[in-house]
Amino acid sequence: MSGELSDAASRDFEATFGPWIEPGYRLAVAMLRDREEAQDAVQESALKAWRSIGSLRDSNRARAWFLSIVANQCRSTMRRRWWGILPLATRDTVQLGPEESSVQSQDLRNAMKRLRPDDRALLYLHYFLDLPMEEVASVLGISTGAAKTRVYRAAHLLRPELELTEEDLR
Repeated sequence: MSGELSDAASRDFEATFGPWIEPGYRLAVAMLRDREEAQDAVQESALKAWRSIGSLRDSNRARAWFLSIVANQCRSTMRRRWWGILPLATRDTVQLGPEESSVQSQDLRNAMKRLRPDDRALLYLHYFLDLPMEEVASVLGISTGAAKTRVYRAAHLLRPELELTEEDLR
């Protein structure tokens, strides 16, 4: 009997969260800039979601709930990093991952790398995943007004690096 419950629960989990695993991975790559760490973060997030599925009160909010678990796991991963021991060249050569195909401009990729991880997450959630501002706020655990302000500020930080000079136009 418990095997049947487990199979049914597994199917329910897959139906509810399966569509959000790939966007969760892309969010993790955008925040962590490391594919392996992103995979680990999403696996850990899926496990956490599985364990606490009972706390999800509204299945319509599954996307925001799961992506917030991913974002929190990425923040935990970043706190554990030992960047001080990595050579500077290694940090600069980290590949962005699947969103590379979505972002055509090398300048934009470079500008995004210079943003703080939470700013990259905001822009990724809103512009690449096309989440409404309310869900962006929910994923990151901030108010909708704060999400709007932070998206505006993060986008504003990108502008100077993306503006064309007269030489670029020639």
